[in-house]
Amino acid sequence: MVGAALALGLTVTGLAACGDNGSDAGSSGATGGSGDSAKKIALLLPENKTARYEAFDKPLFEAAVKADCADCEVIYSNANQDAAKQQQQAEAAITQGAEVLVMSAVDGKSAVTIVQNAKAQGVPVIAYDRFIAGSDYYVSFDNKKVGELQGTGLVEALKAAGKTSGDIVMINGSPTDANAADFKAGAHSVLDSSGYTVKAEFDTPDWSPDNAQEWMESQIGAVQANLVGVYAANDGTAGGAIAALKGGGVNPLPPVTGQDAELAAIQRIISGDQALTIYKAIKPQAEDAAKNAIALANKQKPTASADKEGVPATLLDPVVVTKANIKDTIVADKFYDVADICTAEYAAKCTELGIS
Repeated sequence: MVGAALALGLTVTGLAACGDNGSDAGSSGATGGSGDSAKKIALLLPENKTARYEAFDKPLFEAAVKADCADCEVIYSNANQDAAKQQQQAEAAITQGAEVLVMSAVDGKSAVTIVQNAKAQGVPVIAYDRFIAGSDYYVSFDNKKVGELQGTGLVEALKAAGKTSGDIVMINGSPTDANAADFKAGAHSVLDSSGYTVKAEFDTPDWSPDNAQEWMESQIGAVQANLVGVYAANDGTAGGAIAALKGGGVNPLPPVTGQDAELAAIQRIISGDQALTIYKAIKPQAEDAAKNAIALANKQKPTASADKEGVPATLLDPVVVTKANIKDTIVADKFYDVADICTAEYAAKCTELGIS
């Protein structure tokens, strides 16, 4: 599961199924490349509580468009977890002449209306990272597999710690995110037959770390005596859970899962506060979305290798990251610089793990 060729070399699977900067619709001119004439592509991202969107998805998508299309312009917006705002941003982008919408939905159900309205005006929609029924193309990861990997990783961490039974709490993702349902289903498929007991469970509104922390704080009194593990659907909720456990005097911390390979999570893994995260190499995802957005803008069919509810799809492989393979994944792919990971607080642990 490890190796330097692992993430930037992640290949598309043939599986059948997977920051708010204060801006409303506005241009960030991405130009240069192949000679396509003056195409406008809208990139609509959902929120900034998850660090990846502003730090990685946006710049990587814009760079990929620039590399492949000489005169393409990216109209960028972030909805800050507001479904109504995202609909307004989509309408504004179409008014500005967007010929394709690339959208990661705040709310997968209400986003269906955005897709229908766009297509009625002849504007195709790419569902980016989060599935939207009726879209023209979908690029993401195998999200049920993400949940399976999280569940399996948690069970392995518990067994390695000598825990063969006990209680688990599950802190799932946002109930409005279709991907969160897949993560949850995948995790349950492992945990429900693992021999451990799911004692309590929470669907986290807006993926908010604060909501996850508040809920975990409310559960500590009831679950602490037999708590052996925490399933957290992403790194933000993991951070909230860990803060609650520490504040509640839980020591040692039980293994906690995560997702997205956020820098803070990698540091928590190094320090031992978090057991694992799921690394989803964003660069190939953003490049695939850009390539197919340009194709759709040119009235061509997207290139797909899978299908999700009748929507042509490309599904990429997620990867579990633990202490054992940070060097061969996150560092090898230059997802973060070693200097950013191994700050003074983590330098000694980095040395122990051979991260340099």
